[in-house]
Amino acid sequence: MNALQIIVGAIVLILAVLIILVILLQQGRRSGVNGAISGAADTFLSKNKARHLDAVLPRWTKYLAIAFFVLVILANVLVAVL
Repeated sequence: MNALQIIVGAIVLILAVLIILVILLQQGRRSGVNGAISGAADTFLSKNKARHLDAVLPRWTKYLAIAFFVLVILANVLVAVL
């Protein structure tokens, strides 16, 4: 293994962990009975924060997944060439 393969492999590993973390941070699509009973904070700021975070995390998931697949393909090409 040369240094370039090690660097690409490390970046792929870091991206895999980041994808897992971003997916775990996302909320489910259903709030369920728990949200209705507890009366989840209905303030203006909490609603906008939830919308903002719910909009940002799927976008980051998409970008990280694209970068992950591009790097995996690049790593396979490097292994075949070198």
